[in-house]
Order: sequence, then structure tokens, then C-alpha cells
Amino acid sequence: MATARVARNALSASLRRNVASKYLTRSLASPAISPVLSSNITKATTLKNGLTVATESNPYAQTATVGVFIDAGSRAETEANNGTAHFLEHLAFKGTNKRTQHQLELEIENMGGHLNAYTSRESTVYYAKSFKEDVGKSVEILSDILQNSKLDEAAIERERDVILREQEEVDKQLEEVVFDHLHATAFQGQALGRTILGPKENILSIKKSDLQNYIAQNYRADRMVLVGAGGIAHEELVELAEKHFNGIKPSDKPLAIGSSRGPVPEFIGSEVRLRDDTVPTAHIAIAVEGVGWKDPDYFTALVAQAIIGNWDRAMGNAPYLGSKLSTMLHQHQLCNSFMSFSTSYSDTGLWGCYMVSENLTNLDDLIHFTLREWSRMAQTVTEAEVERAKAQLKAGLLLSLDGTTAVAEDIGRQIITTGRRMSPAEIERVVGAITPKDVIEFANKRIWDQDIAISAVGAIEGMLDYQRIRNDTSRNF
Repeated sequence: MATARVARNALSASLRRNVASKYLTRSLASPAISPVLSSNITKATTLKNGLTVATESNPYAQTATVGVFIDAGSRAETEANNGTAHFLEHLAFKGTNKRTQHQLELEIENMGGHLNAYTSRESTVYYAKSFKEDVGKSVEILSDILQNSKLDEAAIERERDVILREQEEVDKQLEEVVFDHLHATAFQGQALGRTILGPKENILSIKKSDLQNYIAQNYRADRMVLVGAGGIAHEELVELAEKHFNGIKPSDKPLAIGSSRGPVPEFIGSEVRLRDDTVPTAHIAIAVEGVGWKDPDYFTALVAQAIIGNWDRAMGNAPYLGSKLSTMLHQHQLCNSFMSFSTSYSDTGLWGCYMVSENLTNLDDLIHFTLREWSRMAQTVTEAEVERAKAQLKAGLLLSLDGTTAVAEDIGRQIITTGRRMSPAEIERVVGAITPKDVIEFANKRIWDQDIAISAVGAIEGMLDYQRIRNDTSRNF
């Protein structure tokens, strides 16, 4: 029921969390609450205690998804309590002061509903999907979980083993290992560089008091967005929020939703290599410092990512895929697959490429041609490339908003990171206005001759040293 999610913007999912730097237009509202904000069919209202309620209603939908998005994940932890947010998410469904675990599960099953949660580096999300007639019950259950979780000592001990097994499973997924290490080296010594699950010693030592302290510090009304999508009217969800969430207190020094809550992390050019010759392939991620959700270059970064593209040899004829890099790597059989990424956080990000190769004697060529393609974008890109990339982004947006849960996530992610939600039509206009000149300027500012972070795992003996790789970021195409 509980899952740890590493936030990474693969092209197919990137636009689910799209944001912008402008705030929603304010209009009149009930005197009991702050003005209503609206963006096309998305409505948002802030209650007296600072909690934001946001909806996208569909009167024809028979189901609805409601969720609570909390602006607190592993980044809100310290080195000593790293792993607490994820541990707390696991315990959310183990019973409250009003319901035992069995009663909670039975209640959801009898509704025909679905209850879930996940943790990322910057947020924790609890959500429920149900028939529209049961939305009130879903909101009450979410409220009970967030405010009255029992945090039973016996349940805490049981979950330690569950989380440790989950950690073992994650450690077997080399892609996740590579990206965890990429964060650790790029943001070393900083909260953003730590993992979501936390180190084993923390999982074994986290106590009930640690969980209670995390709740007290971070589960505050001004850091929460209650989202509804589908068969739920905005006014109805506002009433339910006032009834069930008015007891949640704001922070001691409340900030507007979407505001920065700490210093901007420092990106550090560096590398981490874990050589293991028992692994038949090399797994390599290289990144420059990317952009945050509210950065003016956010969508340009996604277009640049799409120009580099993604490829897997199972896809076959790379020359017909549009990505020049896929054609080059396919022709010379330099890798099994590669995936460009643009990962955004509230104030920074990672932009780069993840590669898997069994051609272990030509890793230098694989990295060289990849970085040469990065450098090319700082000098020339064609109109056709940019239009292809823009079309992919628009298609990705429409595909990612299929269903009430996806829409609820899109609303929650955007509002909690920027204070507003851009509609699909607005995003389409912004993406449509990006030109080849914009991409070239982005590449010159963010990619050309910039420090890089490298994470490599597996049979990586053939990789050259860091400085040689770093030099490839400033070669003329």
C-alpha cells in the first residue's frame, strides 16, 4: 500500500508535475475564507488555517480521487532522522485512535475504494479513489489517518522489517541505485542528496518520538493541499475540509503555498563509481544542474531533454526515431539503452542522461558522443528537432492526464510547488512558443562547459577519468 517514489522526469511522466512561476488570479469568495483562485476549470481556496483546497470537477464522472499533498518529504529531514517521512507513510494505514487497521481496510473495501500513499524527496501524498457518493467518507478517512494515526509501538517494530525488505528490493534495481548515488554526489552533504528510505541504521533506530516530532514540524495546514478530481464539486470539498481539517494548525511562521522553505542546494561537480565486474553491464548517469519547477527555463529544459531523446535497442531502427543521438549510438552499437531526463525540485534540478551498455570496451565513445550531442545543442538545433520534441511533450501531457487520480496528482504537484496550476491548454501554448533559439540559449547557459555529476555502477573499468569526461562538455561540435 505504501511506496517510495523517486521523482524523476522521464518524458512520458514529466508533464504530470508541470508548474509555472505565475500565481492564480484571485476573485471574490466567502467571507469565512480567503479569495478563490482559479485557472480555467481548476479552482482553489485557502481556508483560515492556511490549508489549500483545489478541485477540477467533472459532473459526469461517477468516481472521484481526493488526496492530501504535503510539502514535506525526505528533504525535510536531517541526517539523524533521514527515512522518517517514508517510515511514517508506512504506518499511516496501521490504525488510528478511531479505527483499527482491520476496520480501516474493511471500510475501504466495503466502499469499493482504493487508498494509497507515497513519499518523494519533497512531498508526501495520501490519496483515495472512490465512487462520488463516498467522497465524504474518503475525506474523513484521510483526515483520520493524518491527524489520529496511532503509531503503535508493535506496528513500528513490524514495519522496520518491511522497510528493510523494500530497501533490499530497491538495491537490486540498478537504475534506482544509480540515481540515488547521482543525488548523493551532486548534492553531497545536503538534504536533497539523501535517499527517501534512509540508511539501514536509521530504519533500525527510528522511534515513535521521531515520528511524532516529524508530524509536529511538517504536517502543518499551510504546507498541505487537499485535492479533488472527478465527481466532486469545489464547494462540497471546501465544506468537507472545513469540517475535517480545521484542527490542523499552521506553521509558526506560515508561508504561502509554493514558497521556498530553505536555502537553494549547491550543485557540486563530482562523481561516484561503484565498480562490480560481476554485473555484465555498465550503468552510467551524467547530469548538469537542472532547473526548478518555477524556473523560466522549465519547459525549455523538457524540450531539450526530448531532443536528446530515449532509446532502447528493442525499439529497433534508431534512424527513424528522430533523435540524432539514438542514431549514432545504434549505428555503433555503443549501448543497450539510454534515457534523457530533466528532474525538477522546488529550487534546483538535474538534467542529464542515463545509459546502460554491455559494450564495455567502448564506454569512452558512448560518453563522448552523448556529451558531443549536448554541446551541439549549444550551437545548432533544427526547427524539425524542436517541433518533434514539442509534439512529444504535448502528447505526453494528454496521455498522463488519463483518469481522476492522474488529474488529482497534477493539480496537487503544481499547486504545492508553485501555488497555481497551469491548465493543459496553457502548457500547450507555452510549449508551442519555444523556438530553436530558446533551446540554444538554454544549452549555452545550463549545459555548455558546466560542471557535471557522474554516478556509475557495474562493469565500469572502461570509463575514463572525471576530468577527461568534464572536458567533453566544452568541445566544439
